[in-house]
Amino acid sequence: MNIVVTGTSRGIGYETVKLFAAAGHNKILAVSRHKARLEKLRSDCEKENETSKIFIVDVDIAGDNFESRVVREVRENLGTVDILLNNAGALVNEPLDRLTKGDFDLMFGVNVKSAFLMIQNLLPYFNPGAHIVNISSMGGVQGSVKFNGLSLYSASKGALAVLTECLALELKDSGISVNCLALGAAQTEMLAEAFPGYQAPLGATEMAGFIADFSMNGHKWFNGKILPVALSTP
Repeated sequence: MNIVVTGTSRGIGYETVKLFAAAGHNKILAVSRHKARLEKLRSDCEKENETSKIFIVDVDIAGDNFESRVVREVRENLGTVDILLNNAGALVNEPLDRLTKGDFDLMFGVNVKSAFLMIQNLLPYFNPGAHIVNISSMGGVQGSVKFNGLSLYSASKGALAVLTECLALELKDSGISVNCLALGAAQTEMLAEAFPGYQAPLGATEMAGFIADFSMNGHKWFNGKILPVALSTP
C-alpha cells in the first residue's frame, strides 16, 4: 500500500508508521516539521521490515503552502495513495480568558485546515478504494465529557468530525472512504505536556496498533463514521 501519515515525529504517529512498515511491502510518506526525528523514524522502520520503503518530508503543516511539498513527494515517490492518515494535532490547555487569536489559528489550522488541504490536494492521487482516516478526540464528540481548558481544542476536533461526515458523502462516488477516530486519552508526549502528572490508560503503541489496523481494513465496514476509541464513558 501507499500511505501518507502526518504528525509522525513522536507518539501515536511515530508508532503507527513503524507498524505500517513492519507489515511489509508498503511505501510510506511520513510528514513532520522535525527532520531529525523523521530521520530516526526512517532508520527505525528500516529495521522493522526491509520490504517497506519510508520517505520523509520535513514541513510545518501549520505553515503556508505545505501541501505543495507533500504533493511533490507523493508524485515522485508514491505515485498514488491508498491510505491518508491525518494524525497531526495541536493542543493548548488554557482557560477561555487566556486563549489568544494565535491559539485559535494554531489549533484550527493544524487540527482542521491541514486535514482539509491534505485531502483536497491529494484527490488526484487517491486510488479507488482508498481510505482517509482523520484522528479526532473524544472531546470533539457531542455529549462526551468535556474538560476545562480544552474549549478550542475540542471545538477544532468537533469540526474535523463534521468535515469527515461531509467528505464521506462527497467522495463516495469516487470509491474513497472517509472515517474519523475519536481517541480517548493515550499516554503521549503531547498529553504529558498538556496535563503534567496525568497517567492515561493506554500507551501510544497500543493506540497505534488499533489505528494502523483500522486504516488498512476499517473502510470495509465503515464510511462517514465517527468512531470512539476510548476506555472511558460516555
